Amino acid sequence: MMNSRLIKPALFLMAALTFGAFSAQAADEYGFVNVALVFDKYQKTVDNDKLLQEAGKKKEKDRDALVSEIRQLKDELVLLTDDAKAKKQENLDAKIRELQEFDQAAKEELGNTRRDAIQGIFKDIDDVVQAMGKRKGLSFIFNERALLFHNDKYDITNEVLTELNNAYQKAPKKA
Repeated sequence: MMNSRLIKPALFLMAALTFGAFSAQAADEYGFVNVALVFDKYQKTVDNDKLLQEAGKKKEKDRDALVSEIRQLKDELVLLTDDAKAKKQENLDAKIRELQEFDQAAKEELGNTRRDAIQGIFKDIDDVVQAMGKRKGLSFIFNERALLFHNDKYDITNEVLTELNNAYQKAPKKA
């Protein structure tokens, strides 16, 4: 009887210690990343945003030139006789269609460029997260937004960002 009283607590203690050891080990096999912060602070994102702004400004200048031509045609149209107005109106209508097509093409081109850049950036982030997870022996890496609670000691955001920016700086730049 005395053995049974000692065996049960001993088994319970061993089970608790074993479970605790496995729990502590498993707790270190995950991390989380603030993907939005990594995206925003990744130098490639900053550089692509600048390129898109420059492209947008160039498109805006080209658009302004078309709008100026349309205004000039409208001003000329007022001064003409009825016979000459018909010909000018055709030119004006053609310029307006050209402006509409330009707007559509510019919007589509800039949208596609932005989409492609974002896809490339997220692929870079995913590649670094995958490689870091394997290198650190992590079982899971979560997006911080999916977590209701987290302990900051499992945050690998800065490591991911540093690795991304270092790789980006070393990569050959496209001309």
